Amino acid sequence: MRCLIVDDEPLAHTILSDYVRKVPFLTLVGATTSPIDALTQVQRGEVDLIFLDIQMPELTGIQFLNLLRRGVSGQACRVILTTAYSEYALDGYEHDVIDYLLKPISFERFYRAVQKLLPALSQPATAPENIPQQPTPEPGKDFVFVKTEYRLQRVGLGDILYVEGLKDYVSLYTPDERILALQTMKTMEEKLPASQFMRVHKSYIVALNRIESVERNRIYIGKAVIPIGDTYRDAFYRQIEG
Repeated sequence: MRCLIVDDEPLAHTILSDYVRKVPFLTLVGATTSPIDALTQVQRGEVDLIFLDIQMPELTGIQFLNLLRRGVSGQACRVILTTAYSEYALDGYEHDVIDYLLKPISFERFYRAVQKLLPALSQPATAPENIPQQPTPEPGKDFVFVKTEYRLQRVGLGDILYVEGLKDYVSLYTPDERILALQTMKTMEEKLPASQFMRVHKSYIVALNRIESVERNRIYIGKAVIPIGDTYRDAFYRQIEG
């Protein structure tokens, strides 16, 4: 996948260029401080993926995305946003970006973002001229937004180990962090796809593919031991045995 870095900071060029070179399925075709030059390269069909900064003097990243999605480029180019400002995350996802990387960017976080592109490598990067692209259906999303104390935070479904209910808020546990969300267990249960998550207790929802073992009506996920409630026991065992 051919990558272009669009950022007005030379340091960002250096860091992202180094990261791209470490990933076998990515190829760096250039790094520029000019969004206009980047649009030209996309228009010529030279780019499959852009690492796009949001705060740039010539043209902001959001303005760039507006031009890209209106067909100025003529190409279905994928975008990963890179910025120091978390408040722009929701605007970016409304433009269907692949991911949102908050500076300073670690290689581990960078690699998690580009891994989302692996299923797309078997598909053409450009849309056929006479066939309109269909929007991704809502149930197919691989993330949810949850309301924390200060912002709406995006959480990848694949990162969630389990959810614990605590009165008027819930804790989402991932391998890297605990996220406190201001919503109820009922709302969280409705947000998460039933094919991947299941409520097993009045205070717990688990990711089915994260379960390591089940013993004596207890679920083991990493170091966590989660009880199975009487109300949910039969449905849970039917699910995992099936």
